[in-house]
Amino acid sequence: MKSENLTADLVTAEPVRLTEQVKAGGCASKLPPGLLHSVLARLPAQHDPNVLVGFDKADDAGVYRIAPNLAIVQTVDFFTPMVDDPYTYGQIAATNALSDVYAMGGKPVTALSLVCFPQDGDMDVLEKIMLGGLSKMCEAGCTVAGGHSVRDVEMKFGYAVTGVVHPEEVFTNSGAQAGDVLLLTKAIGTGVITTALKQRKAMPEWVEGAVRSMTTLNKTGIHLARTYEIHAVTDVTGFGLMGHAREMALGSGVRLLIDVSAIPLLQGAIEAVRLGAVPAGLLSNRDFAQCVVKDMRDEYISDEVRSLLYDPQTAGGLLLAVSPDHAGPFLAELKASGLPAARIGCVLAANPATRGDSWIELTSGPTDARSWG
Repeated sequence: MKSENLTADLVTAEPVRLTEQVKAGGCASKLPPGLLHSVLARLPAQHDPNVLVGFDKADDAGVYRIAPNLAIVQTVDFFTPMVDDPYTYGQIAATNALSDVYAMGGKPVTALSLVCFPQDGDMDVLEKIMLGGLSKMCEAGCTVAGGHSVRDVEMKFGYAVTGVVHPEEVFTNSGAQAGDVLLLTKAIGTGVITTALKQRKAMPEWVEGAVRSMTTLNKTGIHLARTYEIHAVTDVTGFGLMGHAREMALGSGVRLLIDVSAIPLLQGAIEAVRLGAVPAGLLSNRDFAQCVVKDMRDEYISDEVRSLLYDPQTAGGLLLAVSPDHAGPFLAELKASGLPAARIGCVLAANPATRGDSWIELTSGPTDARSWG
């Protein structure tokens, strides 16, 4: 009888939920951007003429020239689980790590895995995580050449990725020009939806949509971008749309006018905010970026949508500043490829009345740089 009860317990036991093993999941587990920037600002500068993009640029990855016609793109990204399925978690971690190389215009070539895992954890779970990551690395044509592991009570997984790019074909987040059109290649809302999952509030279709987004490589977007005039690119990840838009505006010395009604939202994102599924990273992002964000006159933006502007994204899409003559055809190609891309705003010149300070202005209607001064 005792043996029968034990068997019944094992059959009815709920599978281990990865999201319940950690305090925060995905890019929401990162350090607050304000704290990170305060530390980086105090580090001494290194002077190497071959560093084309360094950490002082607040860009997505570092770029180092190793030959007149060749540079390497280097990035590292790892985080805690934001979904419960190990294989899917691995896929998302790989997609997110690869994204930084794509955002710089690079082609990923090699990766090193980073594993933090409990010593007494289930090794079958770890195997599934690594298999999921490997599947996306194969899709990207990127070879996993090794890695490193440490014992950790909270599991974490990701990669250090190296890519290659021509030194004159590097995309940065600081080249936006007045008149450019702003395009976004993925919907936002992964942070609040995965938080709702952790809180057992998420509908299955919300999670399915978020997972589909988080496992879609930014490879296609960058491949298509090569045939158009693109002035600035960043991927929208842990700092949220406004945090990464802030870096683009400040780095480029411009203003961004963003139409919040045009921003694509994942199914369930609004509902997740209403249910209180707000990750701590969202609040940190808001503290960091809202000082450079203001509304146009007489605009109404709901509290739920305003919150989503700061939602930390995991494996988010690309935010691109595109020449106005190229934006329409480029957007059409992005949509034809299956990406939920949208035109979300435009780039304006810095306002002399504010001594050249850059900021982000929000509106709830169509934007056209030619109509704004």
